[in-house]
Amino acid sequence: MVVAPFLSGKRARPIATDCADTANMTRHIAVTPSPLGNLELIVENEALTVLAWTDAPAREAAHPLLQKAIDQLDAYFADGSAPFDLPLAPAGNDFERAVWRGMLEIPSGETASYGDLADKTGRPARAVGGACGRNPIPIVIPCHRVVGADGSMTGYSGKGGVETKHWLLRHEGALLL
Repeated sequence: MVVAPFLSGKRARPIATDCADTANMTRHIAVTPSPLGNLELIVENEALTVLAWTDAPAREAAHPLLQKAIDQLDAYFADGSAPFDLPLAPAGNDFERAVWRGMLEIPSGETASYGDLADKTGRPARAVGGACGRNPIPIVIPCHRVVGADGSMTGYSGKGGVETKHWLLRHEGALLL
C-alpha cells in the first residue's frame, strides 16, 4: 500500500515553488540503476516527489526515505508484484491527483483503460491521458498500467516510451508476449 499525503485531499507542493519558506525545504536526491536505466529519485519534506529517468551516474542515497524507495524499487524489479509503501507528494492540480489516485488502485499484473479512469474522474479520456503523461512518480504511481480501451499501448512518458511500458507490464505479468 502506498502512503500518499495527496490522497487525503491535501495539495501536494510543487518542487521549490509553492513553499512559503523554500530556504527550509529539505530536498534529497539519489540516482539508482535499474533494468530500465538510471532512475533519479527526489524526496522533499519527507515524501517522494519525483522519479525520473536520467543519464546521470549513480548517486548514493543520503536520506532514509530515499534508501527505502531504492530498496522497494529493487524488490519491484526482482518481483513485479512487490508493493510500494512510500509517502508520496506529487505536484499537480486536483484533477491530476484524482487520476493518480485512480492509478494507485490498479493492482500489479492488471490494467485499466483511460476510459475507466475517465469514468471515475468525470473527465474525458484524453484529459486522463494528459494527466498520465504528467505523472511525476512513474512506476510507483503506475501510469504504465493505463491502456487504451482495446488494450492498446497508446504511449508512455518514461524513457523508452511504449517499449518501457510493455516491459513493465510483462514484468508484472499483465502481458504474456
